Amino acid sequence: MILIAAVDRNWGIGKDNSLLFRIPADQRFFRETTTGKVVVMGRRTLESFPGGAPLKNRTNIVLSRNPSYEKKGVTVFNDTESLLTELEKYPKDSVFCIGGAAVYKELLPYCDRALITKVEEAYEADAYFPDLNKLEDWKVTEVSEEQTCFDLVYHFMTYERKGK
Repeated sequence: MILIAAVDRNWGIGKDNSLLFRIPADQRFFRETTTGKVVVMGRRTLESFPGGAPLKNRTNIVLSRNPSYEKKGVTVFNDTESLLTELEKYPKDSVFCIGGAAVYKELLPYCDRALITKVEEAYEADAYFPDLNKLEDWKVTEVSEEQTCFDLVYHFMTYERKGK
């Protein structure tokens, strides 16, 4: 499974169930990378999408502790074990964990790659991605040239679990 996220300098990903920033090139990268694939998310991430609708042209899977939660166009799992059993049906490189914070943290041990858009700015955030730079078993394997969007400076980065 692959993690995909846009983070600020402090690994913040959101505030009040919204993204901290919107960068068209990052949104295009996300769309191109995940279209035709499986996306795994939490309930609040799904509900943050326009109309709370699942992402088009993807298999949408939600991990939610709420046993009565259901949504049209989405498969819901209430525990990590049953989710992982379901994900065995798909090629590992076609499954993307797309958030939010609790789902990233929960699924991090089952991922071996992370595609991170890292903005060199700090925002006020209440949701964070795990800081891969502080985890011994993760390393940066690719960094793009500096990108800009108006006054934002960012890089596309790939992290991989060591030994994979």
